[in-house]
Amino acid sequence: MSKKVVIYTSNTCTYCDLAKEYFNANDISYEEKNTSDPVFRKELLALGVRSVPTIFVDEEYMVGFDEGSFEELYNK
Repeated sequence: MSKKVVIYTSNTCTYCDLAKEYFNANDISYEEKNTSDPVFRKELLALGVRSVPTIFVDEEYMVGFDEGSFEELYNK
């Protein structure tokens, strides 16, 4: 069963770029929601989150990116 991965990003976020590079290198499908789009910015703010990257794996999420924390969340 594959997991749904969604990443909220911004155009100037280095960690967002690192996360997307990691996903691509590891064949992890993801949906990107760039907060330069007001709809996606409002979605993120509605969660009470003001930082990117915010990465959802199914219904759980993490703020920020490091490989170990992501793998732990993804492999739950």
